[in-house]
Amino acid sequence: MSKFKLIAVDMDDTLLSRDLQLTDQVKEAVVAVRERGVHFTVSTGRMYRSAVRYARELGIEIPLITYQGALVKNSLSGETLLYRPLPLAYAREVISRVHLLGYHLNAYQDERLLVERDTLEGRRYSAIAGVEAEVVGDLLNYLDQDPTKLVVISEETLLDRLSAELTPQYAGKIHVSKSKPHFLEFSHLQATKGEALAHLAGYFGVKREEVMAVGDSYNDLEMLDYAGLGVVVANAREDIKKRAGYVTLLPYGEGVVEALEKFVLA
Repeated sequence: MSKFKLIAVDMDDTLLSRDLQLTDQVKEAVVAVRERGVHFTVSTGRMYRSAVRYARELGIEIPLITYQGALVKNSLSGETLLYRPLPLAYAREVISRVHLLGYHLNAYQDERLLVERDTLEGRRYSAIAGVEAEVVGDLLNYLDQDPTKLVVISEETLLDRLSAELTPQYAGKIHVSKSKPHFLEFSHLQATKGEALAHLAGYFGVKREEVMAVGDSYNDLEMLDYAGLGVVVANAREDIKKRAGYVTLLPYGEGVVEALEKFVLA
């Protein structure tokens, strides 16, 4: 019997294939894991409404970690276990800074994807997420309550400069992380995949050493560090692999299946 009782897996560039699908191999492995009595969930920066359709395709009937940990919500009942939005005051400061730079900006509120204007970056993001964006104009004027999170989209070198500027400024106030090379995310200080995974482990009465997490990117680091075993798939960057307890030989969903077979199904 596997020592792992709870498994959380990132979606994009981890569980999903390059064309954003769940392969038959992945589906079969997840079914086998769940039949062993192991809790299996996804842990993603995606909106809940974007992630839940994949979860239902996998037969997951437990809470999902979404919005990078800001929202933990049951895929079957819709019950919210945890919600940590970004304080509006900080959100407004970040929006003001992004306005000066002219980068594309997403805001999320009440399961809605909000953008200020129609852009190529926004259309691409909307297509990946499978969620239609709402053009609402100036977010400084539009937002009147805490957004779930903000995402800035631009070239990686530009986002790295913005991160280097704002991360020290908001240390101890908000969480700043890249989910993809061209996505810089701003969320509640405790809205991380690690914090959410710890909360979910407590919910199920699972010990930290009985938790396995699988990911590929910077916004996965907190959950990789929290888990008893942090697995990184082969397609991840080298600096992410250095934080892993195990690096798969295979990329994407094939790597997830490899880890499940090695540590749970063997």
